[in-house]
Amino acid sequence: MACPGCLLQGLTEDEDVRAMLRGSRFRKIRSRTWHKERLYRLQEDGLSVWFQRRIPRAPSQHIFFLQHIEAVREGHQSEGLRRFGGAFAPARCLTIAFRGRRKNLDLAAPTAEEAQRWVRGLAKLRARLDAMTQRERLDHWIHTYLHRADSDQDSKMSFKEIKSLLRMVNVDMNDMYAYRLFKECDHSNNERLEGTEIEEFLRRLLKRPELEEIFYKYSGEDHVLSAPELREFLEDQGEDGATLAHAQHLIQTYELNETAKQHELMTLDGFMMYLLSPNGAALDPAHMCVFQDMDQPLAHYFISSSHNTYLTDSQIGGPSSTEAYVRAFAQGCRCVELDCWEGPGGEPVIYHGHTLTSKILFRDVVQAVRDHAFTLSPYPVILSLENHCGLEQQAAMARHLRTILGDMLVTQALDSQNPEELPSPEQLKGRVLVKGKKLPAVRSEDGRILSDREEEEEEEEEEEEAEAAEQRRLAKQISPELSALAVYCCATRLRNLRPAPTLPQPCQVSSLSERKAKKLIREAGNSFVRHNARQLTRVYPLGLRMNSANYSPQEMWNSGCQLVALNFQTPGYEMDLNAGRFLINGQCGYVLKPACLRQPDTTFDPECPGPPRTTLTIQVLTAQQLPKLNAEKPNSIVDPLVRVEIHGVPADCARKETNYVLNNGFNPRWGQTLQFQLRAPELVLVRFVVEDYDTTSPNDFVGQFTLPLNSLKQGYRHIHLLSKDGASLSPATLFVHIRIQCS
Repeated sequence: MACPGCLLQGLTEDEDVRAMLRGSRFRKIRSRTWHKERLYRLQEDGLSVWFQRRIPRAPSQHIFFLQHIEAVREGHQSEGLRRFGGAFAPARCLTIAFRGRRKNLDLAAPTAEEAQRWVRGLAKLRARLDAMTQRERLDHWIHTYLHRADSDQDSKMSFKEIKSLLRMVNVDMNDMYAYRLFKECDHSNNERLEGTEIEEFLRRLLKRPELEEIFYKYSGEDHVLSAPELREFLEDQGEDGATLAHAQHLIQTYELNETAKQHELMTLDGFMMYLLSPNGAALDPAHMCVFQDMDQPLAHYFISSSHNTYLTDSQIGGPSSTEAYVRAFAQGCRCVELDCWEGPGGEPVIYHGHTLTSKILFRDVVQAVRDHAFTLSPYPVILSLENHCGLEQQAAMARHLRTILGDMLVTQALDSQNPEELPSPEQLKGRVLVKGKKLPAVRSEDGRILSDREEEEEEEEEEEEAEAAEQRRLAKQISPELSALAVYCCATRLRNLRPAPTLPQPCQVSSLSERKAKKLIREAGNSFVRHNARQLTRVYPLGLRMNSANYSPQEMWNSGCQLVALNFQTPGYEMDLNAGRFLINGQCGYVLKPACLRQPDTTFDPECPGPPRTTLTIQVLTAQQLPKLNAEKPNSIVDPLVRVEIHGVPADCARKETNYVLNNGFNPRWGQTLQFQLRAPELVLVRFVVEDYDTTSPNDFVGQFTLPLNSLKQGYRHIHLLSKDGASLSPATLFVHIRIQCS
């Protein structure tokens, strides 16, 4: 039963892949003493790897999927192997790192050659997976289930096996309707489908009547789209470059039939290929690369930021790990936190102070920064130091930063003429900035200590004395070596925001708890927005969030806060919003703020954004191939509904949802329209959520996709759904029609 879109096509003769299909016995390494032999074997679908467990569990607990792999590292390139893999030669070792919260898999092969086979084989399979079109993924997906449903593996499908297939792919089809479809394809009339009969059944099952309707509306009686007809469709879609040349290019790119292609015609299959491609997706493909101006000061960008980066779980007793930094960088994070405490032997450590979280060496984290900070993005990384060390270990911190990072580390102003001006991400490519406290500046001519918060107007006498006392206290607490490294990110306390103009202090960064930030947003409004147009503000979760829960970052972005720090280890809608905000601009971790948040004299106030300016209309049409939530229960089939959420200024925030469709996660239809009025569209994130409706308990999450409104394409679009951890749920999609009208 060959799969036309099979991942293994062309690789079945590859020696590395064949070795993976046979399987290998690796040592799985968890600690100094826990080295257990386990069998790992590539499944025939080419998409997943089966592995042995000491105690057998449900089948879904014995596999991992290639699309969930973040990276494959050779040698002792993980914290686990560096600490516990000493008994095994680096050439025999590899680490499989996963997206989301799944732990790394640290493995030692029997030989260096076997380790290399898996490293090379996984690289080839992942490259093939990335190159597959959505249509090929769909073919592959359905044939994988077909193979599983063929219980006696005779390449023939009885009606019972077809019913099993339907349940596997998340559809509870009426028996009479299913049997009628079965008999219409059973041309040999022997109660078995085989060969072309199976392909015909699958073709009917995968039919997209709503796409056919759109196609025939534009193609006319001949049932093929000419280039001018395709151009008309593109114009109605609202495509910017809806030219004849662009239509011809799409035909050459997506049409499968060579004869049609030669005559510059697009068939229904080609049209489906186009609408399932990145060009037919809701996210503007032009926004997937770095497309924004990267030459503005750092304060003009939202910067992807992590809180308690070292934690892999909760902040009470969870483990600390350098791997958490590697994962944060892999998610596009550009500002990470280092919670530094006194350690034994003169070596500072990082952990969540006064808790049971484990400790890691400061120098190991700095090495992880050096090795992984710029694998995904070339733009600057900010190390936010929360410093609890004495002077001696602070000096050790400064020494490690200088020796390990070398030229990466910014140790002096780039522009000696304007040392107080914040440089741009472009100027700081490949560089690391330290955010930390700065020693008091030198005394002024009148002998008064100049504060690093010096302002134009004189403070009252008491305030000034308190400030001077604070500076004297700091002088005893901050080592000159560490102070010297705070060049562009000098940590300072934000005491007040007076409406009167103050002398900008671009190199000062204030850190605020979510509660303090909300208070400023409420009470200072526009003054806070103006402050954030000139200098950086970091916001962090309340310490009371013991389970490392997050707050909504949108409220902080509305006021122009750049460094909105979240617990990256905690999935949920807050991290979905963060991923959606930084999905664009090449996922480089820097997104240019809207003009209303960058102008020093802006009048914008997120609490009073003015009247509605934009109408967003979303017609939720259909969904395709939604995942089963309980793979172990054949009769468990989702009842999906779609919710569209608007996250923006408070007046724009809204959520609307469709009805649910009973027992159909395969191809549910809604055809419902949801409409939203927006006052500050430039700040809006749109979140599409699919849930499994439940009458007696909260709905179960199925999948979601979040993106900025400004990156949302109009017209008929597919939305490619993601899991809770941000992994692809391919081939699961929503099909919608989007209209954006500006008044």
